[in-house]
Amino acid sequence: MKITILSPAYPLRGGIANFAGSLYSELINRNDVNVISYKKQYPSFLFPGKTQEESDETSVNINAENLVDSTNPYNWGKVGRKIKYDNPDLLIIQFWLPFFAPCLKTISKIVKQNKRTQILAICHNIIPHEKKPGDVFLTKLFFKYVDKFILLSNKVKEELLSIKKESVNKVIAHPVYSKFGEPVDKDNAKSYLNIQDERVILFFGFIRNYKGLDVLLKALPLIDEKEKIKLLIAGEFYSNKREYKQLINELKIERSLVLKTDFIPASEVKYYFSACDVAVLPYKNASQSGIAQIAMNFNKPVIASNVGGLSEIVINDKTGLLVESNNPKKLAKAIQNYYTNNLEQNFVNNILLEKDKYSWSNFSNQLLKFVNE
Repeated sequence: MKITILSPAYPLRGGIANFAGSLYSELINRNDVNVISYKKQYPSFLFPGKTQEESDETSVNINAENLVDSTNPYNWGKVGRKIKYDNPDLLIIQFWLPFFAPCLKTISKIVKQNKRTQILAICHNIIPHEKKPGDVFLTKLFFKYVDKFILLSNKVKEELLSIKKESVNKVIAHPVYSKFGEPVDKDNAKSYLNIQDERVILFFGFIRNYKGLDVLLKALPLIDEKEKIKLLIAGEFYSNKREYKQLINELKIERSLVLKTDFIPASEVKYYFSACDVAVLPYKNASQSGIAQIAMNFNKPVIASNVGGLSEIVINDKTGLLVESNNPKKLAKAIQNYYTNNLEQNFVNNILLEKDKYSWSNFSNQLLKFVNE
């Protein structure tokens, strides 16, 4: 099958680009695949991070063509015509923000003129975590030209059906990210990060309000001090850094934290997950989370809020613990329970049994079967 993937890709950074690299690496084994990426994703004033690119040589370099300018309608037509005349059997478009909908709508409308290419949208989110007026309207513009949808959780399927009831769709769970390498010895990982503490919990990823870091910070003082737990925060601030600093000062928990608040390159991710006992995802709302799948790759249990698609990945009392969202007391109780009852090894054993069904080969096989139905 001739396939074009339209998605951010290396050297652009982040979970969507990582997803594209892993999907390409699997599909190319049996198909003719090319990737069209963005030369400009966001205007600089809309991007909260320090840079939109990474230079980590361990990232999956799939030699994508960086063609799309999300802010230039003339460019959209040019890219649409290129794909139209390339005449692929399948165009896979990754969708996660309504901001891109006008661009993707224009490209898709032009591609459909060849009366050959099937358009498949892989939807990470449909209703954004941080909603804005016009989101649904813009998303509907693009979805009009999509033939089939893959949703990464049942929560996202509910969002799709709320705005497009008549749709051909399939839920396929987000695969485990294996691109970050194999686990390393816990003591060696701690040494690499200069952490001496025995008990370490991890908050990983871009820091945005909906991810609930404030809830986790408020939970820390509620955990018995004798547990001597250190919270490792690894990820760049995409929300107001000053507000989090102020909260840390008010709670007087500086000594309980290890702050690594720059972008974490792919080559170092293994050290953060290998150093911790458990990853904590205190999200206030969620569609699903690539972070949970990175944790699974490193055989790490997860303590997560029972929101969105997280409960579809984290099996309560088997591979992790689920707690009520936005509730520091219950989150603190779950963390304490994890250590008091020595749950780590039992959860790790269960993860080893579960993770095979989240392989990239399984995902790509289901995708192609769905496309060909």
